[in-house]
Amino acid sequence: MTKMKLIVLFLAIFGLFNNFAAAQTGCTDALALNYNANALTNDGSCAYAQATVFPSTTINLSPTISETSGLIDWNNFLYTHNDNTDTKIYQLSKITGDILQEFPLNTIQNIDWEEISQDDNYIYIGDFGNNANGNRTDLKIYKINKNTLDSNPQIETINFSYSDQIDFSPKEANTTDFDCEAFVVTANEILLFTKQWTSTKTNVYSLSKTPGTYVANLTTTIDVSGLITGAGSKENSRIITLCGYSKLLQPFLFLLYDYNGNDFAAANKRKIELALPFHQIEAIATTDGLEYSLTNESFIQSPFINNPQQLHKLSLATYLNNYLSTNNPVPFNEESIVYPNPTDGEIYIKHLEDENQWYQVIDINGKTLKSGNFVNSKMNISNLGKGIYFLKITATKQVYKIIKK
Repeated sequence: MTKMKLIVLFLAIFGLFNNFAAAQTGCTDALALNYNANALTNDGSCAYAQATVFPSTTINLSPTISETSGLIDWNNFLYTHNDNTDTKIYQLSKITGDILQEFPLNTIQNIDWEEISQDDNYIYIGDFGNNANGNRTDLKIYKINKNTLDSNPQIETINFSYSDQIDFSPKEANTTDFDCEAFVVTANEILLFTKQWTSTKTNVYSLSKTPGTYVANLTTTIDVSGLITGAGSKENSRIITLCGYSKLLQPFLFLLYDYNGNDFAAANKRKIELALPFHQIEAIATTDGLEYSLTNESFIQSPFINNPQQLHKLSLATYLNNYLSTNNPVPFNEESIVYPNPTDGEIYIKHLEDENQWYQVIDINGKTLKSGNFVNSKMNISNLGKGIYFLKITATKQVYKIIKK
């Protein structure tokens, strides 16, 4: 083969490879303006139309919690706290917002409690508000054993500093980028989301869950164009929902979803306005990633603004139902039980306990296009158009991404 032919062959192969690679990544969210039906892997490039969400209910809360600043949903109750001095956790009714029980934490201080989060066994309270001068050196998160909350609370402390903060000289109030009012607790770590008064972005820091003293490592920066004040998550669905407001007190939600690990650069990032002007939204909680509770601090500015402390309920199903309906499909590999994949028609299923189990084929919009029973562990999708679909095996609730070629 001549040198020229080799060059032409190489360029052809290179071009095919590039076309294949390009077809593999892109915006995978069908709700996005730039959705790419050929993309198999999300690259974080999704762009969205402007959207506004309205609360389904709003309830005034007790003046006792006029500075409600954090919120979790645990055992079908809500739990909140005030943001300074008061060292109690308050249990609230999810229906009425009434205070049902108080849990004093008498062995610790509340310098500036700004967030509460949880995992299966512990409640975490962030005493890390830093907006006054931006130079606190006593940032901490309290870790409270849930089983001891109503008796003699067992409390441990996680002390930390920011990996990129080197200047601790006092700043003017509300000018620092090292304030924090939001975090989530994952199976392996704590993720902090800062409230950056100057840049109006948020830095994400990774921190150990084990009591001790640490440097919180900066992992990424997200341009939220606002001030982040709270965070809620549905970890196994890869959803984090941040809340906050603009400097003109226009509240918003900021959704992070369809990410791997802590790679938020490749996540879907969608900002949604909240139809609650001049509400100082401070906290957010969810159990299923679709239905949310939020609270706002009292904000009164006579003679025009009088917004007391409130509990709001709202749904994000319109924005996340499609994603959740096909979330975490089992990946294809050489030992996949779904084959061939891609396919031009027939699909075989290995290892079914019942060869005639019921299935559904769902499109990227969450619509069921085909359903029935497997026949001898196989099915046929030859009548569907080219694209990406999801095969759900009803009995096992497993979902598999399949590609019709």
